Amino acid sequence: MASVVAHIVYAKKYFEALESGALIGNSNGVEKITYPLGKMNKDEFILGCIFPDIRRIDRSIRRKDTHLCFLPLDLNFSGLTSFQAGWKFHLYCDMKREQILNDTGFYKLKNTEDIYGFPSKGLEDELVYGEYNNWEKLKNYFNNPPYVETGIAVSKETYNLWYAIVAKYIEKEPNEKTMKLFLRKQSHLPASLDEIIKKIILLRQDNEVIEILKNIPQKIIYPVE
Repeated sequence: MASVVAHIVYAKKYFEALESGALIGNSNGVEKITYPLGKMNKDEFILGCIFPDIRRIDRSIRRKDTHLCFLPLDLNFSGLTSFQAGWKFHLYCDMKREQILNDTGFYKLKNTEDIYGFPSKGLEDELVYGEYNNWEKLKNYFNNPPYVETGIAVSKETYNLWYAIVAKYIEKEPNEKTMKLFLRKQSHLPASLDEIIKKIILLRQDNEVIEILKNIPQKIIYPVE
């Protein structure tokens, strides 16, 4: 599973592929689009795209309610709202990301499986941040998000808090300080903040790790033939 910056970049790559027509009828067998872009609200799609990880700040939210839904996981968004389409896209990207990491042998590299992948998620955010170019607009949007009924037990206060936390995190390129602040807001971490940051520093020194993580957004949208 990826972290929030990476998920936003995946969505940007998806929009670009739709607008160029590159995704429709792709020879790689990527699912045909059944949710026309003209009917999609991009902001609400991205809002939905980072919603599932709200459970990071509220232990009462069950993973099965945020991550085990919208099956089968594909690019068929027929009948969904823009928010729901983004939510489903998040789950689809989590699935594809794991396939890519397994196929490239990522988890055979040193330190990559440590602390449930938290360090590699943080490093990926750092590496792909520059691929999105309108963070200020998105930050303002997340600080005043439209409330969307999700169908699960999430209070409006928790909903707004999650997006405010994300808004603060994305306002500048991730670094050790901003990652610590972001992670500190989360209710359950598998290790101390210092341990996670130490592992990120180690992963930064591995060129093979960096190369694989940098290429994930492109490979999710354009699978290798």
